[in-house]
Amino acid sequence: MEKIEVGEVFTISDESSEEQEVEVLAVVTLQGTDYAAVGFVEDIRDEENEDMDIFFLRIEEDGELGAIETDEEFNKVSEAFDAILEED
Repeated sequence: MEKIEVGEVFTISDESSEEQEVEVLAVVTLQGTDYAAVGFVEDIRDEENEDMDIFFLRIEEDGELGAIETDEEFNKVSEAFDAILEED
């Protein structure tokens, strides 16, 4: 399986099939599953943007990014990334 690295850029499609570029900001492994925190590339490069949206995605076995399905899973991942991102 290919490892996803911080700083990698991916193109994802949103609900309206519009493609957006996202950059990996952090990666964490919880209970054997890898997750990525990503932000929109244009938000990251806009230095004046204080309120950047960060999304959490599951890294599937095949290296594809997938949605987090449950609130419980989301909360667990969110707490883990909060701890990582506060260290910076």
